[in-house]
Amino acid sequence: MDFAQIIIDWYQHHKRDLPWRHTSDPYVIWLSEIIMQQTRVEQGTPYFNRFAEKYPTVSDFATAEEDDILKLWQGLGYYSRGRNMHHTAQMVMEEHGGYFPKDYDSLLKLKGIGEYTAAAISSFSSNEARAVVDGNVFRLLARYFGIDTPINSGKGKKLFTELANQLIDKNQAGTYNQAAMEFGSLVCRPKNPACPRCPLLPGCEAFRTQRINVLPVKIKTQKVRERYFNYIIAINDKGILMNKRGPNDIWENLYELPLFETQQPTDPGSLIVQEEFVKAFGNQVHIKSISGPVKHILSHQKLYATFIEIENYSEQFALPNGWMYVKMQDLEGLAQPKLIFHFFKNFFKLKD
Repeated sequence: MDFAQIIIDWYQHHKRDLPWRHTSDPYVIWLSEIIMQQTRVEQGTPYFNRFAEKYPTVSDFATAEEDDILKLWQGLGYYSRGRNMHHTAQMVMEEHGGYFPKDYDSLLKLKGIGEYTAAAISSFSSNEARAVVDGNVFRLLARYFGIDTPINSGKGKKLFTELANQLIDKNQAGTYNQAAMEFGSLVCRPKNPACPRCPLLPGCEAFRTQRINVLPVKIKTQKVRERYFNYIIAINDKGILMNKRGPNDIWENLYELPLFETQQPTDPGSLIVQEEFVKAFGNQVHIKSISGPVKHILSHQKLYATFIEIENYSEQFALPNGWMYVKMQDLEGLAQPKLIFHFFKNFFKLKD
């Protein structure tokens, strides 16, 4: 029995019952694929269910407000995915007459859809024989065939994609892709793989050569950037002062507290006498409370956030661009980064 058939047979007996596996609708499959990127199934499934319920068609998604999409996305991370999805849905309405494309080449032209996602949607919706190569598949192939070429190198991506397309069962392309991804997720796991119950064990090169823990090989590419965020909590009868983030940085168009970013950790007492702060709040500010620093880790950044509650601040200055007062009862309706959302949850609990 060949590699593909072993994987497919295993899948038929052990696959998880996931909601997006009950459809061939490319729109619904697209929803699941984008939502599940960089996300565990257990975390992503409730988000998928909420999006599928609120936006059952691509038309519903395209006509939604971006703020509503980002609010529904809150807590999932990588918010650019939600913005790209909104743009893609509008492209489908404008360029494809509202019919979400099923073929690989058309899918690749849509914003936010790369080779992996195009292969997944085309094979799951129309059985197009395009191999899906995600982290699970990279790991499975690297171990089974004993390949030590780095999976995130140009040479590695080409090698693994060609191998995956050679292995795919063209008559069961969608099923094979689902099977390979599921097998990598449940059996050939990153840590503590289930080798004793693996049906591929007799032919696994990594097991034979005792390299399970070293394959796949991945080159470390990007240095982690450390940033220091000083958030200001300013509350009066108008509400709480908030800031809508701009483009070209993390959390685009999400709402946070007024932010003063510094190059190094900064003492709040020193911060409130700095020119930029005085320009915004005046020079009679009193610090009421300080929380943090709280460490928040993103894919290539470490944030250290300090929350500074102030009083006696001046209101004689025009609000900086992006700043606005928000009534407390409206705060929950704003899409916020996870860091801010969790801070508010604890902050207002202490105030009660």
